[in-house]
Amino acid sequence: MSRPAGAVSADALLSVRDLEAWYGESHVLHGVSFDVREGEVVTLLGRNGAGKTTTLKSIIGIMGKRTGSVRYGGRETIAMASRHVARLGVGFVPEERGIFASLSGLENLTLPPQVKPGGFTVPQVYELFPNLKERSGSQGTKLSGGEQQMLAIGRILRTGAKLLLLDEPTEGLAPVIVQQIGRTIERLKREGFTIVLVEQNFRFAQTVADRHYIVEQGRVVDMIPNDVLDANIDKLHGYLGV
Repeated sequence: MSRPAGAVSADALLSVRDLEAWYGESHVLHGVSFDVREGEVVTLLGRNGAGKTTTLKSIIGIMGKRTGSVRYGGRETIAMASRHVARLGVGFVPEERGIFASLSGLENLTLPPQVKPGGFTVPQVYELFPNLKERSGSQGTKLSGGEQQMLAIGRILRTGAKLLLLDEPTEGLAPVIVQQIGRTIERLKREGFTIVLVEQNFRFAQTVADRHYIVEQGRVVDMIPNDVLDANIDKLHGYLGV
């Protein structure tokens, strides 16, 4: 983290600087700063309540009040409404997944409009997640947790988003589904997607990420490259309270 606080990395697709955010009167983010290069997978790690999810919501623009700078593809987005940020090619998959109970799997999948060219087709989503094809006629809430997570990711891929913000994609899922989500993230990275991942399971994060930002009390306090994570495991345990 040696770059000056206000400097923007020349090769950053996403650059967050001095980001502050509030829930009502509660001041949650206190100057979050980090960069993500195109094609990278980075994680935000930290204890519960550290501000990780709030950071993702602030990037996509669904916080009531936020200040600072969020630049995507060189364009400042801090004053944009979330629908305009999405049209730039930023997709958010929330922890609660947002599956509509009254709609079938296929209807949920095709509900959002394409905002950028090059989004996945329905057959491409089914090739990525074969379970969804088998359950395309099932109501959203009758899908398993893993199938709902696949549906939430597939739905965003259809929009044409190239920066994916994934909030706790493996939480509560069976190990076999976690492995499938991991393979999906690895494939998307190979295909040129950029991913910011909030994840409690740092062992899973270690299998997919290039770098890890540590968030504490609404600030990024450290960055650990994935290739030296094992050498810094005691420090990471200290941050996470493991």
